[in-house]
Amino acid sequence: MPHSFVMHRGDVGKSVLQLEIDIRHVMEPYTATKLKVNKKNVVKDFVNVAGPLSVTHLLMLSKTEMGSYLRFCRIPRGPTLTFKIQEYSLTKDVVSLLKKPKTYGSQFKRPPLLVLNGFSADSLPMKLMTTMFQNLFPSINIQKVQLSEIRRCVLLSYNSDTKTIDFRHYNIQAAPIGISRGVKKLIQTKLPNMSQLSDISDYVLRGGCGYGSESEGEEPADSRVTLPQNVPGRGNAKAQQSAIRLTELGPRMLLQLVKIEEGLCSGEVLFHEFVKKTPEEIEEMKKRKEEARKLKEQRKKQQQENIKRKEKEKALNKARSIEGQRKKQKVEKDADDADDIAMDTGDVMDSDDADWYREEVGEEPDPELFPKVCKRKSKEDRTTKLGKKRKHSETVHDTKATKKSTKETKHRTTV
Repeated sequence: MPHSFVMHRGDVGKSVLQLEIDIRHVMEPYTATKLKVNKKNVVKDFVNVAGPLSVTHLLMLSKTEMGSYLRFCRIPRGPTLTFKIQEYSLTKDVVSLLKKPKTYGSQFKRPPLLVLNGFSADSLPMKLMTTMFQNLFPSINIQKVQLSEIRRCVLLSYNSDTKTIDFRHYNIQAAPIGISRGVKKLIQTKLPNMSQLSDISDYVLRGGCGYGSESEGEEPADSRVTLPQNVPGRGNAKAQQSAIRLTELGPRMLLQLVKIEEGLCSGEVLFHEFVKKTPEEIEEMKKRKEEARKLKEQRKKQQQENIKRKEKEKALNKARSIEGQRKKQKVEKDADDADDIAMDTGDVMDSDDADWYREEVGEEPDPELFPKVCKRKSKEDRTTKLGKKRKHSETVHDTKATKKSTKETKHRTTV
């Protein structure tokens, strides 16, 4: 089932934006009617999301100083057909000219019927145009189609003299024939006001309150068909004759094929309406494109190699960092263990040598200066000794305080 994106590229103006909305209505229901396009979006963004959404075609509107253009692109590999919009009329302009517009919403719940007129398979551009337009809309199975589902049609008429395509969009309606206007009103609408009449025959014979009867001769002969199925509308029964009436819905466009490209908006130009190149020029252009393709592949390959190299260096640096942290932690742990051992079985310098060093030099000696041990003390012994020193200092301090207090008491007594 074909699905499509209808969008614009660049600054196109209000009229072309409205034309974009009208084309989306034509492509309903298999299109994104509320598709939003930002200035930062590129064609590749839509191609990337087209696969998961089963989108098969891109319709892109653009505008330049020379005029407006419409591109039909087949996703993902092309081809791309570029048409110049010579003339166009919006839906609101078309509807404003109709006496009885048929713009109710239920007709857009089913895809339209495609009608091609004047297309042939004589040349490559005609074949590609025919194939592109046929694939835009769902195909119809003649054996299983329901006429009640065909409510619209898109007419593409090719003019071989001007090489232009007329784009039209119609509503399809069936109307019963062979009955008078009064009877037709009775079966198609609500009951009319017949209070002024004495009998219903007066209403029927007069053609519905004074209107002339509608005979079969007023309907074109080629518009009358015998219905094989029941069609929506009162009086349109199976095996009955009805007239097919088309009411234009809009928009209108007059298109001219300008260019056909092999890829998606890029690639070899298969056809150009205004530019003709010699075989030598085509060969030179192919060589330049091939060189550009090879250079692009080489750059891409170099980028991939650089990415792999950087990832490998990053992994190596990470491994080195982890190993360095482990070594640092091990060294710190060994140092802590050595400090603990030194605190438990630390070397005590010879008191005589240390005293001599203090007297001669006037400074405290470094630990490396007297590596030999004369006496070893455990950590518990050092802790006990430190506690005794603190206790002794406290006792001395208390004794001094007591003596001072006694002296003050004696002095007061003497006075």
